[in-house]
Formats: sequence, structure tokens, C-alpha cells
Amino acid sequence: MKGILGTKVGMTQVWKNDRAVPVTVILAGPCPVVQRRTADKDGYEAVQLGFQTQKAQRVNKPMKGHFAKFGVEPVKFLRELRGFAPESDTVTVGIFNTGEVVDVTGTSKGHGFTGVMKKWNFAGGNDSHGAHKVHRHGGSIGNRKTPGRVFKGKKMPGRWGNERVTMQGLEVVDILPDENLILVKGSVPGANGTLVVVRQTAKIPAKKGGK
Repeated sequence: MKGILGTKVGMTQVWKNDRAVPVTVILAGPCPVVQRRTADKDGYEAVQLGFQTQKAQRVNKPMKGHFAKFGVEPVKFLRELRGFAPESDTVTVGIFNTGEVVDVTGTSKGHGFTGVMKKWNFAGGNDSHGAHKVHRHGGSIGNRKTPGRVFKGKKMPGRWGNERVTMQGLEVVDILPDENLILVKGSVPGANGTLVVVRQTAKIPAKKGGK
């Protein structure tokens, strides 16, 4: 399953068939092939891609040895893509075509510790009729003596965001190979400048009309 590493640049819109299409701009590649995994040696087929060159003094000794072993320049990011075996030693945006469907994986924006109203869209408590400092509370969470505990997965306050998210079925609207840019329709997880992985979609997109 082919793929490439990149960073989210931001969102804009482009005109397509007299309609404005919202797109996310991704700066993808060029990604050097650092290591190749084989079924005979490693038990599975995969390729390790690098992205964004890194100064040698910012790389620790184990990683310096890793890069030297395979004869590549140090890079900031390393990711392994299974089932992908590129013929060349560098992966560029040219592996994708306009109109192709891809999945984009990134780390969502972190919102810190949030309450139930912000995290789960709870309605909150009453603002009158004797309510006292419970306006944004989540309410009761227990079930009396039976079962005498709180069920797992209960919607409660906690950390929101800063987790791995994959947006599936995004259409490639345009590719700018000279600028290493991919324009995909829709939103992509993460803040601008964060790492994303663009892969060939894992699911066959449904045809229009539900057939």
C-alpha cells in the first residue's frame, strides 16, 4: 500500500467544475527510502521512509549508526509503511494521481483537560430553580448498589485531542510535483506544520447512488 510522509500546510479552496472545493495543502516528500523490510529476513514486507533532513549534531549515536548503515542523510521523521515496495530510493508526490482516494493519518490538536460540556456536548444542569454551582456538571454516574460501579467508557471529563486520527476516503484534487504539494478534499487532523502520513486508501470507496 503506497504512501508518503509530509506536513500539513493549511487549508484553502480551489475551483473545480465551477464550484469552490475546500482542500488541505500537504507538503509531501521527497522521502528517502532508509530501510527495506523483507519477508525472508524480517517476516514481513515494508519500507522505512524518512522526511525532513536533520543536522547531524541533533541525531544521537544509535540513529547515526542506523543512517550510516543504509547510506542516507539523517532525517527528522521516520515511519514504516507495510506492503509498500517502491522501485526508486526516493518517494515523491508522483506516486499519486489526481482523483485518487487516500487516507491521511496525523495527530489531532490537543485541547487539554476539558469538561463534559466541551468534550461530549452535554447540556449541563439547570440555571435556576435552586441549582447551585452545578451548571456545567455531568450529573450522576452510578447505578446504585447494582452493579455498584461505573461502567467502562462512561463519558466523563478528561483529556481531549492529541491522539492519532485517520481521515479516510479523501480525494486528491490536485498534485503540484514541482512544489511537492498534494491538495486533498476536506480536512486533515493536526495543526499546521505537523507530520501526516498519506496512504493509498484501505477501503474501496462506495459508488455514487449507494451501488
